[in-house]
Amino acid sequence: MNNHDEKYVKEMLSLVLNKMLDKTIIHLDYQLKELQGGTVGVVRLVTGTLETSDGENLPYKVVWKTQKKFERYGDPNSWRREYDLYASDFKKVFLDSFRWPECYHAEINGDEIQLWMEYIDGVSGLNLTKQMYEHIAQELGRFQGKLYTERPSVLQNLPNLSKVEFTKNNYLRYRSWNVLYNYIRSDDCEIPKHLCKMLIDIDNNVDEIFSRIEKLPIVLCHRDFWVANIFYSDSKIVLIDWDTAGWGHMGEDIASLITDEADVCQMIEYYQKCIPAYYRGFSEYADVFHISDHCIYELILAMFGYRLVEWYKFAKSPEDKSMHLNTLQKIHEMKEM
Repeated sequence: MNNHDEKYVKEMLSLVLNKMLDKTIIHLDYQLKELQGGTVGVVRLVTGTLETSDGENLPYKVVWKTQKKFERYGDPNSWRREYDLYASDFKKVFLDSFRWPECYHAEINGDEIQLWMEYIDGVSGLNLTKQMYEHIAQELGRFQGKLYTERPSVLQNLPNLSKVEFTKNNYLRYRSWNVLYNYIRSDDCEIPKHLCKMLIDIDNNVDEIFSRIEKLPIVLCHRDFWVANIFYSDSKIVLIDWDTAGWGHMGEDIASLITDEADVCQMIEYYQKCIPAYYRGFSEYADVFHISDHCIYELILAMFGYRLVEWYKFAKSPEDKSMHLNTLQKIHEMKEM
């Protein structure tokens, strides 16, 4: 890191920590640790100690996220969405028990955004327990039910949210990829025939399936609601990575919670427990007892069917191939429930 970068980091840290602690910072040191890297973005944990004007020496942790412009299919402004949401009054929509990380500073410079955010210390990923899963599903339902019923004005005025058709368009895009479409119909496909048939059936009945999905309430979705983005802390849920957020159908996020790189061995139990918990939470604010067809199985197949075929076909190891195949098998078993 050159001197200019170091000067920038220290200036930003003084600004951020002053806001975070409501204290005047007179000296600080820092260390950077990359949490997540990629070609278009990087997330760093910034730790260190600081000295305040009243003589306190305190440790600190903050997260510094840099996101460069990139093009997501059907959602061209998603790269800057988190900046747009943090720059708005969006934080007013959250519950005490379901929220995003506090952002202490957000800026946009041309084709890059910088976010300085709260560090969340909680249980995440495959460390989440079944009880936590059920609680997460219920709190998601409460959050979406509240917004669905109250329709806060801040949501009506946000110009940069993903569109209701996002999930359907992504399914149609995958279906049009002949490498996968033809593979599950070919004699040399290594995926068992009953699983291929499950995927082909949704293709053959797509209009009827989406006509049922489209009868569900339209709610605010996170759209990347998987275990690595969910932190369970003091029985509360903090959710990171809001760049795909937008309007979608009730149940899309639950489909992700159950399926997206979850613990395959627990998927059936997640399916059994999370859907009722989600509806319990939603029903605290809106009457959803008339919904007899929640379409979660169909949403899972539309959102993850071809993706799992892609991951299976191009997997680098036998272990990964087996995991993706087992996931498809668990989805198949859900149909009987």
